Amino acid sequence: MGVQRKGGTRVTEEPEELARHPLQAILLADSFTTKFRPITLERPKVLLPLVNVPMINYTLAWLESAGVEEVFVFCCAHSRQVIDYLEKSEWFSQPNFTVTTIESHNSISAGDALRLIYERNVIHGDFVLVSGDTVSNMSLTQAIQEHKERRKKDSNAVMTMVIKQSKPSPITHQSRLGTDELFMAIDPQTKQLLYYEEKADHIKGFISLDNMLLADNPSICLHNDKQDCYIDICSSEVLSLFTDNFDYQHLRRHFVKGLLVDDIMGYKIFTYEIHSSYAARIDNYRSYDTISKDIIQRWTYPFVPDVTFFANSATKVEREGMYRAPEIEQSRSAQMGPFTVVGKGTRIGNNSKISNSVIGKNCAIGSNVSIVGSYVWDDVTIEDGCELRHAIVCDGVIIKSGAVLEPGVVLSFKVVIGQQFVVPAYSKVSLLQQPTMQDSDEELEYADSNSGILDSSISGTMDKLNGEMTSEPASELGPGGAGYVWSISEGGHEDEWRHSVAPIPAEKLAEAMQAIEDDLELLNLDGSALSPSGELKPDSNSNDSEGDDDSRDDTFEKEVEATFLRAVHENIKVDDIILEMNSLRLSCNMTSADCAGAIFYAMMKLALETPHPAAGELYKNVASIVSTWQKLLKFYAREIDDQIEVILKFEEMCLESAKEFSPTFSQILHLLYDKDILEEDAILRWADEKKDAEESDKVFVNQSEKFIQWLKEASEEESEDN
Repeated sequence: MGVQRKGGTRVTEEPEELARHPLQAILLADSFTTKFRPITLERPKVLLPLVNVPMINYTLAWLESAGVEEVFVFCCAHSRQVIDYLEKSEWFSQPNFTVTTIESHNSISAGDALRLIYERNVIHGDFVLVSGDTVSNMSLTQAIQEHKERRKKDSNAVMTMVIKQSKPSPITHQSRLGTDELFMAIDPQTKQLLYYEEKADHIKGFISLDNMLLADNPSICLHNDKQDCYIDICSSEVLSLFTDNFDYQHLRRHFVKGLLVDDIMGYKIFTYEIHSSYAARIDNYRSYDTISKDIIQRWTYPFVPDVTFFANSATKVEREGMYRAPEIEQSRSAQMGPFTVVGKGTRIGNNSKISNSVIGKNCAIGSNVSIVGSYVWDDVTIEDGCELRHAIVCDGVIIKSGAVLEPGVVLSFKVVIGQQFVVPAYSKVSLLQQPTMQDSDEELEYADSNSGILDSSISGTMDKLNGEMTSEPASELGPGGAGYVWSISEGGHEDEWRHSVAPIPAEKLAEAMQAIEDDLELLNLDGSALSPSGELKPDSNSNDSEGDDDSRDDTFEKEVEATFLRAVHENIKVDDIILEMNSLRLSCNMTSADCAGAIFYAMMKLALETPHPAAGELYKNVASIVSTWQKLLKFYAREIDDQIEVILKFEEMCLESAKEFSPTFSQILHLLYDKDILEEDAILRWADEKKDAEESDKVFVNQSEKFIQWLKEASEEESEDN
């Protein structure tokens, strides 16, 4: 194993207890949902590649590095595939790390799984509960320590949930992982979880809290800016609680919410918030996309492509987040853009362009192919002239010449797309027909109980689902095409764009923005709205939060910077980013001047962080970024006051956080004028306001004296001419 342990989690104080109770974990290798269909009809979710490594390897590698000694892997859907994979891997032969599989053919929920594990009597103390689609690099030491300390004082403290700050989009009310906005009420002193709601009523921004909740707790923090990492530290009582309550099926909707409203038994759930560490679960296609990008951008270190941790081949990292495995054949005219991974043995033809994508092993990519924001798995053939935008392409797929995959397309295993065929946005295509009976989220994705990954047994699996399989007519998928285009169920269109790997369409953002503005008009008529993340106390005054203005400004700047960087890396259109910026401005109650200053700060910070061996190169970075994104900055710097805010923000940066810009202040000021971002009046008013200031506050006015004088003379000449 190439990853170093992050420190043992031997948190009990007594050595003999340590020997009796090694740290155990339960890993659920079944999500018990249908969100990854049609792919998961043929392969279990935990074996799907995530940046060319099966998901379950990230989870096991993290557990092993964090000091877990025994892992019980619960297998249900496609159980033989999971067991065969683990048996053939090195996980069964790791020192001080035992992996044991538990198989079931009739469990249809996480609750069923935990009840079966309880019957096996394999858990002997506190344990970590995760699913096999979890990616993390957090240390468990402190979380387990706090859990055990609480247990000593209160035996009813049965669970500790790991959470992380992650503000949802104010437009779509979903997190960056594509999950619904989550509301939590937490005691700020004890960290006890008091309320948990995944789908709140967003009308007027209100949620309903029981009066007794406020009466019984002297202090409550209500959050909508926390992400549930789905990593739980549990006492052994949790298993018995599932056994005693057969209504508990879903871990959150049933078990957590059930314990929170049960005032008879008195069981308690607490939270543990991580800050610098990473933890996230792949819940849908959007979170698959987000977490893949996080891995490529190294937020998950040491679980990244160029570090050997388990079952990943050696990959060389290059500039701008490009990763190349060995034995790649790439034409000299082919271009590989930033944040791209290419697997071993892949061939790339003339004039093809790949960016922000992951390409698997042994793929054949022809000439003049364009791939943007897509995930191409192993052994895929893409012929000349094809275009892929924000799509997922599974193993063995053939895309014939000139075909186009529009955003959000999912091609399951061995599908063939015919020549010149355009696959419509959000289409799901499979060699298996769409099941006629729609399963609920809790029902089992049970396609086959055979081992292997449906290479030789595809017809047998299909027979179980729908009878004999026949290829679609060529007209359905183009000449030579093979596969079935699944229909989107009524009411399912919104789920498609919300949970897709494709960026949310501009028209959807515009519709959501209009709804927000309508709601804000109603809110302005009613002053009783609650802050989305603030401390609530009985008899407290909601106006006592003026001291939080600075932290609010900092949060706003960070949100703007993150949004801007995503636009840069994902080539998002300016108009779409303006929609997102507007939503941030409205949700944080900021002015256009605030937006202009924050955007300018993000642009300059990007220029500073882009490699520049000399001051002249730094100026070139600034000029390039300003030229590319001037439309965005101009949108918020229309008024003179907004433009003055940009100059003041630049002054502040040069004096404090980015002193490297100081020598080029006048030059960059001139650039902003030339690009029509700053008007003459804004610069002259800024200089005039500094007239009576102290010399220390006039450093940059003095540096820009020649430019300012030139502007004054030009202004006077214009006046004389008029």
